[in-house]
Amino acid sequence: MSLRRSIEGLGPYPSLLLLALPIATVEPLKLAAVVGHWITGTAMIAACYAFSLLIVERLFVIVKPKLLSISWFARLWEGFVFARARLWQVLKHWIGLRPDRGSSAPSPRPKHTQPFSDRRSPRR
Repeated sequence: MSLRRSIEGLGPYPSLLLLALPIATVEPLKLAAVVGHWITGTAMIAACYAFSLLIVERLFVIVKPKLLSISWFARLWEGFVFARARLWQVLKHWIGLRPDRGSSAPSPRPKHTQPFSDRRSPRR
């Protein structure tokens, strides 16, 4: 808990530097993993992604308020959030979700008013 408080006490640019350090370490390791043996490379890439997801994401949540006080970062973040929301809208429309419901379930197919056997034309 004291580590979190000390991270929260950092200014905006030291917070950016703190966030950049693990990212700058993990990305070259991913490139090195591609060059190495495929089994160890796969394991290293999996470990790097796990590190990125677990550590960098938690760190970003802590320093995000400080980063948003930097004007250029706030504009970049706003653009990213807008693009992500727009992409989500397009994807929901593309896979057939109803935009008015906000549900993640696909929209139901239209049901016929009569069963299939009743819709056939009568034989003469």
